[in-house]
Amino acid sequence: MKIAMFEIEPWEREAFAALEKDHEIVYREGQLDAEAAQEVADAEILSVFIYSQLDRDLLDRFDRLKLIATRSTGVDHIDIERCGERDITVANVPTYGGHVVAEHTFALLLAISHQLVEAVDRTRRGDFSLQGLSGFDLHGRTMGVVGTGDIGGNVARIARGFGMEVLAFDTKPRQELAEETGLTYVDLPELLSRSDVVSLHVPATSGTEKMISHDEFAAMKPGVVLLNTARGTVVDTEALLKALSDGRVAAAGLDVLPEEPTVREEAELLRSFFRDKHKLDTLLADHLLLRMRNVIVTPHSAFNTRDAVHRILETTRGNIEGFLRGEPQNVAGS
Repeated sequence: MKIAMFEIEPWEREAFAALEKDHEIVYREGQLDAEAAQEVADAEILSVFIYSQLDRDLLDRFDRLKLIATRSTGVDHIDIERCGERDITVANVPTYGGHVVAEHTFALLLAISHQLVEAVDRTRRGDFSLQGLSGFDLHGRTMGVVGTGDIGGNVARIARGFGMEVLAFDTKPRQELAEETGLTYVDLPELLSRSDVVSLHVPATSGTEKMISHDEFAAMKPGVVLLNTARGTVVDTEALLKALSDGRVAAAGLDVLPEEPTVREEAELLRSFFRDKHKLDTLLADHLLLRMRNVIVTPHSAFNTRDAVHRILETTRGNIEGFLRGEPQNVAGS
């Protein structure tokens, strides 16, 4: 079979070397788009990361496509409905270590609570003054965890280790997690009103799009810290900017942005606007967030440890091998 892999770095290719004996594999470091699709239109298997947007139009450029092996947990970058219509299997990486993103969540929080970005920048300039660097303790404060799956559960465990009270909201509460960690499940309005820190860990779905918007920010405790290592679309960016400007949100730590793929590719800005695929106002709001001193933005790198990436690659190879054996595994939505 012909296998085309996109968004893959040279060192990652080694994970798929065993497949090269019996299959033709094309590796590309860039994203899969309409232009790139022309080169591999006869591919039967595609492997991508989250920045390749596999919409209906792009999928229909592949007449022989049988499997999409995404190297991610989320599949919101793939038109799952169209894949179903065309009998294209979509396999994902259900988990690669929920502790990795949870650790990054606290890296963001500690950077905020200890003013680390400003402190490091200041000392590099030879300025050792402490003025304006006062932080705050985590111990004794309340962490609100929205979504208690693998990642959210580990965030709750770490928070308890810091001596924080943990409130949680989930449409499917995990009582065993509550018993293990001592967290308390509450409804979302109560969590927002009581939490000093709100951390988001829900998938990108139609039900979670702009889950945190003007009304939710208005319900939050003044001076709250918002953390988002889930998906950018979960937060209404314009509402967040307003909440930051009026002080309702004191600071934010973000690993994701709604228009993240376009922000990454500045050269695509005008073309994206005229294709009407991206909202210009949201894109501009993202750029404002990047420049605010009380906002820390990382480039969707929470997953990016060597250990976690190796687990992602191994699972993806296993997904491809299983499909080739006629035993699909980790099928999204199954």
